[in-house]
Amino acid sequence: MPPLEPDICFHIFNHANGFENVFCKEDNYRYFLEKYWLHISPIAETYAYCLMPNHFHLVVRIRKRKVIEALIRNKNNAAIDNFSNNFSKVQNFGKVDDSMSDRVIEKFLSKQFANLFSCYTQSFNKFFHRRGSLFIKNFKRDPIFDKQHFLNAIIYTHRNPIHHGFKKKYDEWDYSSYNEIEEGCCEHLEVAKLLQLTHGLELLNKMHLNALENFENPYDMEML
Repeated sequence: MPPLEPDICFHIFNHANGFENVFCKEDNYRYFLEKYWLHISPIAETYAYCLMPNHFHLVVRIRKRKVIEALIRNKNNAAIDNFSNNFSKVQNFGKVDDSMSDRVIEKFLSKQFANLFSCYTQSFNKFFHRRGSLFIKNFKRDPIFDKQHFLNAIIYTHRNPIHHGFKKKYDEWDYSSYNEIEEGCCEHLEVAKLLQLTHGLELLNKMHLNALENFENPYDMEML
């Protein structure tokens, strides 16, 4: 499994541990996203997401090393729990301590995802009167190193509800970032940076439509 590294983009995927769903009600989707932004926004920029009944996809970029190191140093104060009030201070963090190993950083990044899954699972188990793990322990992560791979990952992520037969159009699925990007009402997504890559929404829309017209093309992203 490739390690999570600062300043690298990843297509991240996780699946139910077994054959049950991880999202059963609308509130489940909402609650997962609420906890996702809490735990993952401090460590990563999010460009796309899609939550499906038994799995999800994310396209993220891990934040720069100095930001991650500052979060690690401040993990016992409000830097994560009150991220919105502290991020400017973290961004301006100056000297990087070379003694902080890659392993320490990777462990911290993985722990943030583990905290997300644990937090959601505890709530889910309590509500549905179940026990045990809900997600596969070792979530998949595919490093992204070029622009085309990055854009393909975003399109594949948004196309998932169509790919699995839940909907026929992108905007019919309520639990992805597609409509947020289209409507420009994104509190957390890095829409401006995404549209810089495509020189606006028009080309991004065209790429999405081409993915439907050439539906047999898997974009080499199928992970199930």
